[in-house]
Amino acid sequence: MNILILGGGGREHALAWKIAQSPLCERLFCAPGNAGIAELAECVALNPENGREVAAWAEANGIGLVVVGPEAPLAAGTADAVRAAGIPCFGPSKEAARLEASKAFTKEIADAVGAPTAAWGRFADAEAAKAYVRAQGAPIVIKADGLAAGKGVVVAMSLDEALAAIDDMFGGAFGAAGAEVVVEEFMEGEEASLFVLSDGEAAVALAPAQDHKRAFDGDEGPNTGGMGAYSPAPALTPELQERAMAEICRPVIAEMARRGMPFRGVLYAGLMLTKTGPRLVEFNVRFGDPECQVVMLRMESDLVPALLACAKGEGLAEVPMTWHDDAAATVVIAARGYPGDYAKGEEIRGIAAAEATDPQAVVFHAGTRSVGGRILSNGGRVLNVTARGDTLEEAVARAYRAVARIDWPGGFNRSDIGARALKKG
Repeated sequence: MNILILGGGGREHALAWKIAQSPLCERLFCAPGNAGIAELAECVALNPENGREVAAWAEANGIGLVVVGPEAPLAAGTADAVRAAGIPCFGPSKEAARLEASKAFTKEIADAVGAPTAAWGRFADAEAAKAYVRAQGAPIVIKADGLAAGKGVVVAMSLDEALAAIDDMFGGAFGAAGAEVVVEEFMEGEEASLFVLSDGEAAVALAPAQDHKRAFDGDEGPNTGGMGAYSPAPALTPELQERAMAEICRPVIAEMARRGMPFRGVLYAGLMLTKTGPRLVEFNVRFGDPECQVVMLRMESDLVPALLACAKGEGLAEVPMTWHDDAAATVVIAARGYPGDYAKGEEIRGIAAAEATDPQAVVFHAGTRSVGGRILSNGGRVLNVTARGDTLEEAVARAYRAVARIDWPGGFNRSDIGARALKKG
């Protein structure tokens, strides 16, 4: 079949890399794609957030499956438009995508099913939010209610920091996403990511992963979209994973179906592993980035049948899912200044050399474009240097050997990806 992927980041490159290996995939397209994706798929100039445009193009080009990568098209209703045209689409409806598009909606659903999560309050004006914060004290978490590209969260360790975060959000730091804020209890523990495929009824957990949100080594600096990831996540043991499935993911998926908005796609549960067990931090309604990169490397089975079952809303429980019994790690190379201001258009060399260092190494492009045969930076997070190994230590070492071959003075990366897990091991 012909398959169309929507998006142009590292997550979408990893999905394209995996989907292209499927015998079910005859032609692969991506909109808008990037320089790396262009080596696997035909890149087309479509706006992923314009559902009508996407649906019309898909109809005209005989697309049998649309795979939505980022959250913005899902929140805009692209999956609804594609399904309305009779084309299977991997990704939840606009209503179901509220699990990411609104922090408050997620908390309401979690409360409805008794899923363990942080105590919270929702506020539409700064003074009410500040009064709540003063009553609760610090540390405390301030979140923009809407979509903020993974950056609308402040873990405030002091009262002054929390009050400043509230002023920033209501002052427009995150645009419309900060029109309302959610203030949450600070949860202590270790974070992990659990990805669950669902066809609206069945729920199938994928390999767990763990990412690094902070910009700099030692988990210092501002929150980012993610500076690296690894899989498996030793902190998320099989027992804890099953608790998260039983107490959080399955009940939420059942509740969404009960409300007439069945969840069809990938539900990404951000978990805090506390002393009392896993608690929900937040949901995303798409694969994590860069966690998707390590999960795709470890997936042994064909991904397409699972995506198709989710898109059609049936049969996921019968799809075989197998995994390589090893580890994977990815290191993000970002533009200097990210997650703040950064330059674009800088030439990057050495990508082919990085992949040639090791047969288990893959460089996924995120913010890149190709001009006259040269690869230029075109975003904040630019490359995901990824590798597999028999152990996590070996996977990390292979990834960093490949990183060393990248020639880009304008880029930076963390040097401690996987350190927490390796220390435990």
